[in-house]
Amino acid sequence: MSRERGKEVGEDSTPSRYESQKRRDWNTFGQYLGNQKPPVSISQCTSSHVHGFLGYLDQFGKTKVHVQGCVFFGQPEPPAPCACPLRQAWGSLDALIGRLRAAYEENGGSPDTNPFASDSIRLHLRQVKEVQAKARGIPYKKKKKNKTTGSQSSHKEDQDESSSAI
Repeated sequence: MSRERGKEVGEDSTPSRYESQKRRDWNTFGQYLGNQKPPVSISQCTSSHVHGFLGYLDQFGKTKVHVQGCVFFGQPEPPAPCACPLRQAWGSLDALIGRLRAAYEENGGSPDTNPFASDSIRLHLRQVKEVQAKARGIPYKKKKKNKTTGSQSSHKEDQDESSSAI
């Protein structure tokens, strides 16, 4: 048997977890578009519909994102509850967009018109990541490109830097 994007290809194989999530996400997005007034078909879908879908999903989020005026803004582990909103975590949104981007093309969409691959969606995800990091006081550092000349960082330094971003 051959492997195709996380799923074994065969007559009696069951879909992988990734494939099941991708199908579930695709169906949920299709329902979201169908519930728009007027309903929107996948072929009419734009990045603004994707933005709306991400906003819709925020109501089901479980990640506390402190607002700028909150006394716990910038604290990774606040000592008490607050009234700040719950949102979808950046990592969950990033994974969702990746699955929907693949599903769009697997369902006949062109890579050139893929609304999940648009610059505005990439920018939105970057902004969500930055806002959530600031709200929790967690610095996300851009990965540095190591030069192959004289000064490469040690493995311990790499571990220290990556663990500070968690």
